[in-house]
Amino acid sequence: MPLLALTGGIASGKSTIASLLAAHGAVVVDADAIVREVQAPGSPVLAAIEREFGAEVIRPDGALDRAALGARVFGHPERLAALNALVHPAVRAESERRFQEAFAADPAAVVVYDVPLLAEARGGDAWDLVVVAYAPAEQRVHRLVHDRGMTDADARARIGSQVGDDERLALADVVIDTATTMDDTRAQVDRLWERITAG
Repeated sequence: MPLLALTGGIASGKSTIASLLAAHGAVVVDADAIVREVQAPGSPVLAAIEREFGAEVIRPDGALDRAALGARVFGHPERLAALNALVHPAVRAESERRFQEAFAADPAAVVVYDVPLLAEARGGDAWDLVVVAYAPAEQRVHRLVHDRGMTDADARARIGSQVGDDERLALADVVIDTATTMDDTRAQVDRLWERITAG
């Protein structure tokens, strides 16, 4: 019952690695998707966010205005910490439920928790392996600007709002370097899969 945490900074290639692991047969639990679910209209988490950050972060249709909320927290560590204190417990509970559900359905499953904020939120858990997607910060800035249309300043601010590479890499049992080619990334994931399933 291997349980892996897959983490990496924004534009590090983490989602690509998750897709490659899913193609091998892993059950991928996506922390970002769970965040969106626990912040859905009518949820206790969304109500708490509105109380903490004001009605301006709620769109007219009742959904969270992510851009408005982001503007309030990125670059403001104390506000980001307040947001995380509201969101992380609900995400943790739902992710644990999904891990157990996956293992109940298939005791031999390989479950991968795709979690950007492992170092910030869940670094102390008892994972079988922590896998870190890595690309140098300048390459990630380039990806954000060219692939996602961010300005250079916005890209650097977003990267700067996350923990540094050293802190993330300190958690790693396996580092997958995505700074090279897609074929090389795929080969690294293939080797990881062989390691996971060899036993």
